[in-house]
Amino acid sequence: MGHTTALVRVCNPQDRARCLDLELIVDTGSTYTWIRRERLESIGVRPSGTRRFRTIKGRTVEREVGEAVIECLGERATRVVVFAERNDMEVMGVEALEGLGLEVDPVTRQLRRSEFMLALTALGERP
Repeated sequence: MGHTTALVRVCNPQDRARCLDLELIVDTGSTYTWIRRERLESIGVRPSGTRRFRTIKGRTVEREVGEAVIECLGERATRVVVFAERNDMEVMGVEALEGLGLEVDPVTRQLRRSEFMLALTALGERP
């Protein structure tokens, strides 16, 4: 079984001329997108806080987070990114996928645009 990958452009939200192009593994088990600290810093993305994460092995790690513009398959949105450290994998997480309106096709394992976005409707609304 292979991995699903995505070609993404990551840009500084304050200066969209500062970007980098990456091929990331799509990880639907990861909430956020993880990109190496030095890559984010090279385009001027700055940390805005710190969050704790539980690894697949059950360890708790603390990492800085910030915001970056992520573009993929013609869609663009400002999303949370984790400043990945040396031994962390770089991945595109589900929060970015959903924010961009993308999903992994369960049959082909390819990334595609979602046909529908989930939404709550107002009480009493009739079709």
